[in-house]
Amino acid sequence: MGVGKTTIGKLVAKKLYRDFVDIDEEIEKEFNMPVTKIFEEIGEQAFRQREKEIVIEQCRQKLRIISVGGGAFLQEEIRKECLSSCIVFFLDLSWESWKERISMIIDSRPVLQGKSIEEIEELFYKRQEVYSAHHSKVQTDHQEIEEVADYIVNSLKLAWELNE
Repeated sequence: MGVGKTTIGKLVAKKLYRDFVDIDEEIEKEFNMPVTKIFEEIGEQAFRQREKEIVIEQCRQKLRIISVGGGAFLQEEIRKECLSSCIVFFLDLSWESWKERISMIIDSRPVLQGKSIEEIEELFYKRQEVYSAHHSKVQTDHQEIEEVADYIVNSLKLAWELNE
């Protein structure tokens, strides 16, 4: 969370002439409220169930760039579907760099609410273990958005050329 999936995903989609889908935004539209409000009023379980349904549906569509929320990949069913139906890029950001972003993202991330910096760090590293299942890892520390997007686009083009 907060690594730039949406911003980078939109740019990659634009460069590849593909549709972009942000799963959290789709859920927000459906419930007509932000994720934090969904967690408060409807609960995390209902959010995660709908998240799983939308991710699986989107993974089965062709020619899309999908941004999957930081917590979604923790669900085994989502992870398996993404890894079998899509090319999964892990946007890797170090704890030191990510820690600098916490103040900008904490209000919009329900899983960070009311947690100490130590608890947030523990959550960060716990999720890193799950994120190790991917097809390609992109180190984003000290990278501009454009550089990361270009790396992903070039990786995909190379993969397509090798596959032909």
